[in-house]
Amino acid sequence: MAIRKSINKNFKIQDSSDVLIIGSGIAGATTALQLARNPSRQITVITRSQDPKESNTRWAQGGVVSRGPGDDPKILVSDIMKASANSSNIEAVQLLANEGPEILQDILIEAAGITFDQTDSGEISWGHEAAHSLRRILHVGDSTGLSIIKGLLSALKRCPNVDILTEVTAIDLITSPHHSSDPLDTYRPISCHGAYLFDCREKKVHRYLAPLTVLATGGLGRIFLNTTNPPGSRGDGLSMAHRAGARIVNAEYIQFHPTALSVPNSECFLISEAVRGEGGILLSPEGRAFMADYAPQDKELAPRDIVARAIHHQMESHGYSHVFLDIASHMPASKIRNRFPTIWSTCLKAGIDITQDLIPVVPAAHYFCGGVLVDRWGRSSIENLFAVGESSCTGVHGANRLASTSLLEGLVWGTQAARKIEEVISQNSFAKLPILYNPPAWDEKGLITDPDSALIQGDMQTIQNIMWHYVGLVRSAERLSRAIRELRHLWNEIEAFYRTSKLSDSLIGLRNIIEAALIIAQAAQHNNHSLGCHYRQDSIAVEKRNLI
Repeated sequence: MAIRKSINKNFKIQDSSDVLIIGSGIAGATTALQLARNPSRQITVITRSQDPKESNTRWAQGGVVSRGPGDDPKILVSDIMKASANSSNIEAVQLLANEGPEILQDILIEAAGITFDQTDSGEISWGHEAAHSLRRILHVGDSTGLSIIKGLLSALKRCPNVDILTEVTAIDLITSPHHSSDPLDTYRPISCHGAYLFDCREKKVHRYLAPLTVLATGGLGRIFLNTTNPPGSRGDGLSMAHRAGARIVNAEYIQFHPTALSVPNSECFLISEAVRGEGGILLSPEGRAFMADYAPQDKELAPRDIVARAIHHQMESHGYSHVFLDIASHMPASKIRNRFPTIWSTCLKAGIDITQDLIPVVPAAHYFCGGVLVDRWGRSSIENLFAVGESSCTGVHGANRLASTSLLEGLVWGTQAARKIEEVISQNSFAKLPILYNPPAWDEKGLITDPDSALIQGDMQTIQNIMWHYVGLVRSAERLSRAIRELRHLWNEIEAFYRTSKLSDSLIGLRNIIEAALIIAQAAQHNNHSLGCHYRQDSIAVEKRNLI
C-alpha cells in the first residue's frame, strides 16, 4: 500500500512500521527525529489535525527552560521542587536539569535550526518567569512554540524514513490479551502492538501494527469550559491508555493558568507568564494590586497555582468578572511590541492596546501534570507502549508545573524514549515477547447511523460545564460527588451512542473526553488533601475527620 508525507492528499495508510508515534508536537516530533538518525528504521507519525503544526506545542508562548547565566542544575532542581510543593520525582527532575540543556542544543538549535531571541549586542536574551530563581528562559518573541514546531517538522520532512500522516485519529490501542484470539495470552502481561486508526477523509478504519507505539497526544484542557488549549487537547492518549489498562497517576493535578484574556464571546487566549516575568502587575477592577495579600514575598511571580487561586478568590469574593494585568506601566511600548508581538496583535484585534490599556484576565485550564506513568525511558506499564510529553507523567511536574519546563520535558523524554526504542530494536528483543500478529479487523457491521453532531456538541458542553464548576480551581467532596454521578450517567449514554453510530473524529473525541473527565474527577475525589494545583476547599475538615 502507498504511504505519503503530510503534504500529499492522495494516500492510503500502510498497515505497519517499526514505530508508530501518535502525536506530532514537540515530544512526538523529537522521538521521531532521534529515531530517524538510523536510516534503517521506519517511523510513522500520525496527527488528527489537517496541519501537523497544530498541537499544544504550537501555542506555547513563554519559552523553554535552559541554563542561564550563573545557573546550575541544582538551582533548577530546587525551583522545580518548590513549585511542585516538593511532590516531584527527584530522579526525573535531576535528569531534566542535567541533560535538558544539551538535548535542547542538539535538537532545537542544531537539528531544527531554531534561533532564539538575542540582545542588541548578540547575546542570548534570557527571559524570566514566575518561581524561577533567575533568568533561564529561551524564547522567540511570544511565539516560541510555533517556531519550535515549524523547525522540528521541517527537519522531519527531510528524513526519508519518517512518514507524517495528517487527519488520522487513533481510536484505540491494539493490545494483547484484549485483541488476542489465543486464550493463553490471558496469563501474560498486557502488551501493545499498534492501534486502530480512523482516516478522517476516507471515513475508514485501518488496523495498524507496530512492534513499538509511542503516545504523544498532548493534554486535555478541552474537557473544561475555559481553557488555553487548542481543540485537539481532549485527553485522547490518556483515555486510550486507560482503556488498555495502563497505570495512570496524578490525574487530579490540573494546572490552571492565572492569566487568559477575558473578552466576551471569544475563546480564551493565553497571556503568557512572561508578561508578569517582565514586570506585569495584577490589579483589581478598582486598581488595587492584590498579590501581596496572597504571596507577600513573590507576589506576581508566585507559583501558578497560588496566583490562579488568588485571582479566583478576588473574583468570587468581590463578584468581579475578571481582574486586570498591567504591563503598560512597567515596560516601554516599543519593548512590549517587540517582546510580545502575538499577544499585542491578538489583544489589539479585541480592542485592547496592551501598550497603554489594562488586560482583562481570568484563570483557565492550561496543563495536565498527571498522565500515563512512565519511567526515565518513557516506558509505560504496558509492554511495548511508550508515552512522552503532556500525555505522560514522568514525575517532573508533581502537583504543579514550573513555567516553561514542559517543552524541555518533551525534548528530554522524546530523546530518552528514542534511545530505549533503538536499544530494544537493535537487540531484537521482540523475539522474546509474545507478539500479536493477527488482531481482528475493525468491525462496523450493522452501523448505518451517522453520529448526530448536535448530540455530540451538547454532550461536550455538558461535560465542560461539569468539569469547570465542580472539578475546577476549587473542589469539595460535595462538588466532586455530584460531578462523578453526572459524568457516570453521561459515560453510559455516550458509550451506547458510540456503539451504535458510525465513527467520526468528533465522536471519538467525545468518548475520550468523558473517559478523561471521569479519571480526573475520581482522582480528585480520592485525594482529599490540598496540594499544588489540586485544592480541596474541605481539606481541613476532611483531615480532622480522618484523625477521629
